Amino acid sequence: MSARSFGPRLTDKGATFRLWAPAAGRVEVMLDQPVAMTAEEDGWYSVDVPGVTAGATYRFRIDGKTEVPDPGSSFQPEDVNGPSEIIDHSAYQWLAADWRGRPWDETVLLETHVGTFTQDGTYRAMIDKLDHLVKTGFTALELMPLADFAGSRNWGYDGVLLYAPDHVYGRPDDLKALIDEAHLRGISVFLDVVYNHFGPEGNYIGAYAPTFFCDAQTPWGSAIDYRQPAVRAYAIENALMWLRDYRFDGLRLDAVHAITEPGDVPMLHELSREVGKLAADTGRQIHLVLENDDNRAGLLDPVTNPARGKYRAQWNDDYHHAWHVLLSGEDKGYYADYAPRPIDHVVQALGSGFAYQGQPSAHRGGEERGEPSGALPPSAFVNFLQNHDQIGNRALGDRLEAIADPLAVEAALAITLLAPMVPMLFQGEEWGSKVPFPFFCDFQGDLADAVRNGRKKEFASAYEKYGDDIPDPLDAATFDNAKIDWEMRDGAGKRRWAMVRDLLRMRKQHIVPRSIGARFGKVEHADGLLIANWTMSDDSLLVLRANLSDKAVTAPAASGTLIWGRQGDALAPWAIQWWIGDK
Repeated sequence: MSARSFGPRLTDKGATFRLWAPAAGRVEVMLDQPVAMTAEEDGWYSVDVPGVTAGATYRFRIDGKTEVPDPGSSFQPEDVNGPSEIIDHSAYQWLAADWRGRPWDETVLLETHVGTFTQDGTYRAMIDKLDHLVKTGFTALELMPLADFAGSRNWGYDGVLLYAPDHVYGRPDDLKALIDEAHLRGISVFLDVVYNHFGPEGNYIGAYAPTFFCDAQTPWGSAIDYRQPAVRAYAIENALMWLRDYRFDGLRLDAVHAITEPGDVPMLHELSREVGKLAADTGRQIHLVLENDDNRAGLLDPVTNPARGKYRAQWNDDYHHAWHVLLSGEDKGYYADYAPRPIDHVVQALGSGFAYQGQPSAHRGGEERGEPSGALPPSAFVNFLQNHDQIGNRALGDRLEAIADPLAVEAALAITLLAPMVPMLFQGEEWGSKVPFPFFCDFQGDLADAVRNGRKKEFASAYEKYGDDIPDPLDAATFDNAKIDWEMRDGAGKRRWAMVRDLLRMRKQHIVPRSIGARFGKVEHADGLLIANWTMSDDSLLVLRANLSDKAVTAPAASGTLIWGRQGDALAPWAIQWWIGDK
């Protein structure tokens, strides 16, 4: 799939426009004047227009009446309902032209939302914070979705024009400059992409291509029918576009369990295979990561490079949920699957990846969930204590630091950041920020009311308890109040930030060099004491001794080199020790 089916293509004489509109009888491209497009096979329309250059804006007109943006638009300077703009991706002069990426085992992720990461909320403003990532020890920046969404603020999961980075954050060259500057500092950049649904406003595809969607429904709207060749090309070419034209180092595919019509050759397999070809052709390290509630271990392969139909890793929600119940005591909703003994699920996640590997899930009506994962390398799992979902899908958007014992949170951090799985933090977590990250969006009219009412229904008990204290997702102040508190980093958060820096320095020194080929080992827990070990690539043992209780415990004698924690067999409450020893 080296050639793009969707979006305009600049030529020596002008531009070629294409649109898949199988339900349309007539299509025109609207420039200074309408230009009729030629009907081709399989529902495609196309036309070559001389004299068109980068910067030109256009729309498509369907059957002489409805004007729509290009679903393959490269940029929407006036939002989702406005005209599309032609972008010449080849015009950007890359400074880090020799960058080829970093090995997956070196990855330490910081998840961010462009609009709230800085006060300005732009790509350019993020550049000023890249040195913070380097100083802290992060090797990878992950951006929440950028596909153009309706309005001036959104989490990004309501995107409707998947090829156009949203204009509120800056122009395409501004995004490229952010990625370029990150690469100059040795930082990989990942992007969250959504291929399971479209947002509720600004999606016109159903009007002229209703077969883009199928009868199935996701929790967020109509499901996409990837049995259609053009529909499949739309997603796969989009992934390649982000990786090729913007030079992202990897993608995180959102909620792939909600892809209901994957096709005879699963879309996920073909997407990975095509990305693998791009990586092989360019000599780049490109990494694909899944969010998948089904816990399908068979989709994961962190070792094979380039990818050949599988994925480096999966966001491990099991790890998060088990820790959240242990640290907060909350056990409602999906957290019920990890109660009343969350420590057992922590043990399972540390010892073999997923906590659910085929066991029945009460939250899912008793359905068996997951596949055995213990034979996978630990690097097949992205572990975290917080992320945008787990903070933002709370009524108040409150962080773990606001509801849990700080000493216990730091113990969990010390485990997460030195375990051989790939760690991820959410923006501000490295200094213990308590700035909330509630859900926010910028819809109007009936859709805005529907969002408000939907949230009130979903969090009925919370609304009854907190009432007007719950932020209105449509209020601009909710978005403004989610901007992270950089001033805390050098103030009240200074000690936490120093701790995270020290942990990541130990990870770089002791864990990363031994991580390729690491294997899960034995994990035990009794009376508050957790002991875990992993066999590393040099046949050394990485050993964790952790007191996950409020009472002091005595641990069996350890041998080897202590790389974190205080020496001794007496462990204070929530004390952590990490050792490197002989097998």
